[in-house]
Amino acid sequence: MITLEHVNKTYKVSKRDAGFSSAWKALFRREYEYVHALDDVSFTIGDGEMVGYIGPNGAGKSSTIKILSGILTPDGGVCTVNGITPWKNRIEHTRRIGVVFGQRTQLWWDVPVMDSYELLKEIYRIDSHTYQNNLERLTDMLNLAELLKTPARQLSLGQRMRCEIAASLLHSPPLLFLDEPTIGLDAVSKLAVRDFIRQLNREQNTTVILTTHDMQDIEALTNRIILIGKGKILLDGTMDDIRQDYDSTEEALAAFYRSHGI
Repeated sequence: MITLEHVNKTYKVSKRDAGFSSAWKALFRREYEYVHALDDVSFTIGDGEMVGYIGPNGAGKSSTIKILSGILTPDGGVCTVNGITPWKNRIEHTRRIGVVFGQRTQLWWDVPVMDSYELLKEIYRIDSHTYQNNLERLTDMLNLAELLKTPARQLSLGQRMRCEIAASLLHSPPLLFLDEPTIGLDAVSKLAVRDFIRQLNREQNTTVILTTHDMQDIEALTNRIILIGKGKILLDGTMDDIRQDYDSTEEALAAFYRSHGI
């Protein structure tokens, strides 16, 4: 169970005009502005749910995920994941979560994928029996047999994303964060990843939080969406709540943003 209650996060950002003179002045006197990334954010997510966490760029999605994964500490509010405060019990918490960032990698670039998996086995202290069972299951489900001996830098984007997803699941986490997991993938690879996520949720009851701008991913995988804008939760429901009479989900979402001044 994930619970956020009245969570706030503000960033202090330095700013200056372009040019040498402005850079020189900033050495002695800096100007700052305060960005309210999260403003009184509250929601709960139950075990086994698949939830789309969506919103425009700069809405606060990444800040929320970083707080939930223990990377960031909020300025105020309560956040618990299965009874654990993520940033206070990071080691215990990270053993229970898997994270996939579409634009970042957890695979070592110049070594075969299998070597990265072996290192993750030691990092998470996975016993050999569990590791072997999970590796065989993930290799079969994601069709990785021909990729395990290949260095990550030689993989296509679609191949690497399948390997990234497997890497995040080797330690059997009950909670999976997916941040743009299908970014840049071709149609076949997208379908394969979506099928795998559905199967994982169905068979393992894995809780999935999906953050993406791809509305096809949201519609294919989630029954519930939480929509955030300007650091505030604007909607907690389904896509039907905003689709209304529009021909496409993208048009309906754009109209929803405009109606809230985003």
